[in-house]
Amino acid sequence: MKKILSVIGARPQFIKHAPLSAALRKKFESLSIHTGQHYDENMSRVFFDELKMDRPDFLLDLGKATTHGAQTGVMLQQIEEILVREKPDAVLVYGDTNSTIAGSLAAAKLGIPIIHIEAGLRSYNREMPEEINRVVTDHLSQLLFAPTTVAIDNLAKEGITQGVFLTGDVMCDSLNMMKPFLEHKQDGRYYFVTLHRPYNTDNQERLTSVLNVLNGLDLPVVFPIHPRTSGLLARWGVDLSTFGNIRFVDPVGYKDCLSYQSGADCVITDSGGIQKEAYMLHRQCITIRKETEWVETLEGGCNTLVFDNLAQIPELLQRRGTLTFKDLYGDGHAADEIVSIIDANLSQATRP
Repeated sequence: MKKILSVIGARPQFIKHAPLSAALRKKFESLSIHTGQHYDENMSRVFFDELKMDRPDFLLDLGKATTHGAQTGVMLQQIEEILVREKPDAVLVYGDTNSTIAGSLAAAKLGIPIIHIEAGLRSYNREMPEEINRVVTDHLSQLLFAPTTVAIDNLAKEGITQGVFLTGDVMCDSLNMMKPFLEHKQDGRYYFVTLHRPYNTDNQERLTSVLNVLNGLDLPVVFPIHPRTSGLLARWGVDLSTFGNIRFVDPVGYKDCLSYQSGADCVITDSGGIQKEAYMLHRQCITIRKETEWVETLEGGCNTLVFDNLAQIPELLQRRGTLTFKDLYGDGHAADEIVSIIDANLSQATRP
């Protein structure tokens, strides 16, 4: 039985790995490395519990590494040691995080085939670390699983056409798995907000501007606040009680996040994955970014990009009830299809 070692470390990767790990175990010896990139209990362990995932076989120690370079360097060293010891037939990575690029580089330098789940996404903004991670990973990978035709086209533009497969999105598998367990989380109508990107949270003036707009909206706002963001606000002396329309809550697990989204009039976020979850749940989304990897969600105003002119947000919220959503991300069986393709093609996957 061939051995596949998966590298995970951030919230979206736990979600993607849940259905795929179950499918992998049917045909492969499946091991996993948790890089520790997301260390908060509500951003790590709770996802394993809710998704009923096996505990990772290896957990890395990032120590005090917090910058992109330091994190990636520590991961690269520790992942390499595990790969040398375990000798997997392939390394599987997800998305575009530091965990992704570290796993890809470690595997590439050892000549181990790389499987990239969620290949071909592009924001075309090289100022985003995630864009660098996903581009490099795609060019290092031997088996590339694209969630949409847009992703396939993006890869082709860069000359990547071999080992590319259109399979739909494993996040659709995960969401369908969780739908029966979603709960009513908030009385009355409300908006659901998540923010975590440095360009929205690391500048006091910018973050305060966003909070002021949210505070003035016509419905209450539920905002699970990232530990890093709450720490910055405390350091700046910002009194959260002055934003009476915003209910700040602790970070939430996967089920609660989906539950809040499913009941919201609109989701406001700067997350990539939550844009997609909102679309799958047929909820309007406003994305506080200049660009998105998920360009297909913008069709018909289901998702709208807002960045410089935050005053647009109240007007955009009046679109609710007039939007049409399509099945963009497959039929919820992407994991089984991906594993079948890996099984049929892994012996031919060699280092370029």
